[in-house]
Amino acid sequence: MNSIPRRDFIKKAAISSLSISLLNLPLTGKASFKNVNGKRVGIIGLDTSHSIAFAKALNAATPDAALKGYRIIAAYPYGSRDIESSAKRIAGYTQEISTLGIEIVDSIADLLKKVDHVLLETNDGRLHLEQAIPVIDAGKTLFIDKPMAASYRDAKKIFEYARKKRIPVFSASSLRYAEHIKEITEVKSIGDVTGADTYSPATLEATHPDLFWYGIHGVETLYAVMGRGCKSVTRTSTPDTDIVVGTWSDGRLGTFRGIRKGKRDFGGTAFGTTGIQLIGPYKGYQPLLEEIVQFFETKRPPVQEEETLEILAFMEAADLSKSRAGAAVFLHEIMQ
Repeated sequence: MNSIPRRDFIKKAAISSLSISLLNLPLTGKASFKNVNGKRVGIIGLDTSHSIAFAKALNAATPDAALKGYRIIAAYPYGSRDIESSAKRIAGYTQEISTLGIEIVDSIADLLKKVDHVLLETNDGRLHLEQAIPVIDAGKTLFIDKPMAASYRDAKKIFEYARKKRIPVFSASSLRYAEHIKEITEVKSIGDVTGADTYSPATLEATHPDLFWYGIHGVETLYAVMGRGCKSVTRTSTPDTDIVVGTWSDGRLGTFRGIRKGKRDFGGTAFGTTGIQLIGPYKGYQPLLEEIVQFFETKRPPVQEEETLEILAFMEAADLSKSRAGAAVFLHEIMQ
């Protein structure tokens, strides 16, 4: 029998070993995602369709260049355990997201060992403070999906803790980036904004203040156009509709219509010194994802803490106004 030189044997053995390793790689592509240094993203919460939508965009076979190579590599499923409409989604969404090359982990602690940035997607805002703390402690850049929390107080605690630890955090609804908003606010297509009316579905959930669960989309649209400075809120509410009117400190009025019956959609109208402009249509998550990626890159939140907190105070004030038969509620009652 012919002998094989030692050097050739070692070389052939190494090649064979590498071939076997490649054949045994998971078909989901987890290994390649884990090696994107500095761009590894983790998800907390698979009880919302947002998690699936974000994962499909970031982990697409040919992702948009604007998403700069960021990939979701791991996800922790929970998530609400007692809001039925959310909890019942977890099993299906966990299975679906696994097909995108995303590892399912058993705890937030496990997730944080694998990623550089976190999308806190849990639909249940009551859990956000509890889930945000370990992310901040681990030094991970953090995006928190709507609602920032289930109360103004919890949201304030998250921001205060993040500031103490010097970790960047931001929260926003994707409706902040609906069509024409940048034209209105940055290009000044209608001059200075003198007022706005917005609308969105406003499904209610007993565990959250009324507008926190879904009406927040339309309220955030209102703030995206009007900016900060609301001083008081009144609310008229029926089983089918909410009308919330905010009075800004400079005398401008902004209104939000929450829809629970009939055709449901997102949009509005902005009024300015030189024109009137429709807000919308809403075209999906891509603009928000681009802002999130830019946030991961720069560590600079595109929405300031003060505005997010005022949005939550606006919605809590609307709840108080409802309980007081539509009487005006000043935001300082919430924010003191």
